[in-house]
Amino acid sequence: MLPRSFLLILILTLSSQALPAETDIVLDTAERYVRLQTQGLPGKVTITMGKLDVSRLPPCSAHEAYSPPGTRLSGKTHIGVRCLGPNIWSALVPVQIAVSGSYVTTTRPLAAGQTLQAGDLTTLSGDISSLPTGVVTDPELAIGKTLRNSLGAGQALRSDQLQAPLVVRQGMSVRLISRGSGFAVSAEGKAVNNAAEGQMVQVRMNSGQTLSGVAQADGSVEVSY
Repeated sequence: MLPRSFLLILILTLSSQALPAETDIVLDTAERYVRLQTQGLPGKVTITMGKLDVSRLPPCSAHEAYSPPGTRLSGKTHIGVRCLGPNIWSALVPVQIAVSGSYVTTTRPLAAGQTLQAGDLTTLSGDISSLPTGVVTDPELAIGKTLRNSLGAGQALRSDQLQAPLVVRQGMSVRLISRGSGFAVSAEGKAVNNAAEGQMVQVRMNSGQTLSGVAQADGSVEVSY
């Protein structure tokens, strides 16, 4: 029979070996989750895992990572890892997510309603994870669109600040087109609302009937039945 002192040393040794292994599993689970969730982000993603103490957590044989409510997968954040068995617990793993890429900024002050030209914009490179959600990364996606609000010089441009130019304006005469298999019928009417290309617009016909269709680039409205 082994002496009690030897058994105690053996238990302590095994426990000290299991702790780093458990920590590595939790960190690896969180890191794999972050890499999977950030695959579609533009630019180069750099992930730095923080430190975690799992010494007080019971053993676990099955782990699952998740995003806590309100988590943003950029900058300094936390990823949750829960144990599915045989014990039930969860832990928050600190992680730093940096995304290096290009983003679009203004070259001068711009007014609301202004149509953007190439000279109004420039492209910079840096960590876009610290920028607002929806930052524009390609100037071609902004040129020709109008601003919803005024911007100062050097401000990062967001997609929600852009509006496609109107091709149909309220009160203007428009051509309503209905196409089918082997035929096309057109009629005239007046637009009830403004619309950009691809948006829905209502058209009041001379008969008083109101029809809905999709605004086209040439200002016509296409109706589908």
